[in-house]
Amino acid sequence: MAQRRIPVVIVAGFLGSGKTTMLNHLLRNSAGARIGVVVNDFGSINIDAMTVAGQVDSTVSLGNGCLCCAVDASGLDAMLAKLAGPGSEIDVIVIEASGLAEPRDLIRLVLASECDRIEYGGLLEVVDAAEFTRTRARHPELDQHLALADLVVLNKTDRLDAGERAALLAVLEPIAVGTPLLPTAMGRIDPELLFDRPRRPDRPEVPRQLSLTDLLREDHEECGHEHHLHAGYESIEFISAEPLNPRRLMRFLDDRPGGLYRMKGVVYFGIPDHKQRFELHTVGNFLRFHQSGWSPGEPRTTQLVLIGAGIDADALRSGLRACVETDPEALAGNDMLPVLRYARG
Repeated sequence: MAQRRIPVVIVAGFLGSGKTTMLNHLLRNSAGARIGVVVNDFGSINIDAMTVAGQVDSTVSLGNGCLCCAVDASGLDAMLAKLAGPGSEIDVIVIEASGLAEPRDLIRLVLASECDRIEYGGLLEVVDAAEFTRTRARHPELDQHLALADLVVLNKTDRLDAGERAALLAVLEPIAVGTPLLPTAMGRIDPELLFDRPRRPDRPEVPRQLSLTDLLREDHEECGHEHHLHAGYESIEFISAEPLNPRRLMRFLDDRPGGLYRMKGVVYFGIPDHKQRFELHTVGNFLRFHQSGWSPGEPRTTQLVLIGAGIDADALRSGLRACVETDPEALAGNDMLPVLRYARG
């Protein structure tokens, strides 16, 4: 099996959009996931860092200015390496960018990281739905930020009526073409949009004091809201015991429909010269395959999960079924070249 890589998610958005509120929501609803946080607060007093302190397993706070300006790639690598260390059991790392940060530079820093225990987990852009028109007029560069995003969270939509929400969506859709737009209030998004629930070895139950996470989860479940966070997106599965044609799959991935936020899982290509297991990871337009050996007894099967907002589940399944190769003899080693461009060991 491939070494598990920890996704690094960048949370960006203009000042006051609700990034810290959303981060605190994720921390309170982590379902046992261990979240490492890099807080990038602009200014000499780390108010945001103090807000999240004590609610996360490993926190690195930066009080020396904007992350993309004050920290070079090697400096960020040191922080990522600390959070992703072998004994940390961190499941996801979230970089909360300053409201004045440049998302493009942050993405480049993460992609250039030499830490082999992490991978880019996407750019989440938080938008203050109630103030977007005024903010955009003062800062037109927000259009560029939205175009880079893998998921746009329309926060504070509870402050808009139906007509205002429809008008805002009509403005945003041509800017963030094909990017899922997720309306929310108080930053309440489902953590599974950003990271998977951890699978840790079962441990014997022993008497212990309830943690803050336990208490918050119990309160959340008693209120009957456990399904509310799923309203904004859909998750579908695709399984095939027959191999996929790599060139057809790459055409599907190159032209994947708008609204499809994440794809994850294992792909079986069935080419004799490439017997390795290929783990697929996409977020927005980002695409990566990880190669590893199949475990003894592990079935050679493609198993994918697709997550998005406003997606056509039947069309996606049909598109993937068209990638199935019913004649394995038609496959050749050079068919893997388009896949190997995006592969790493």
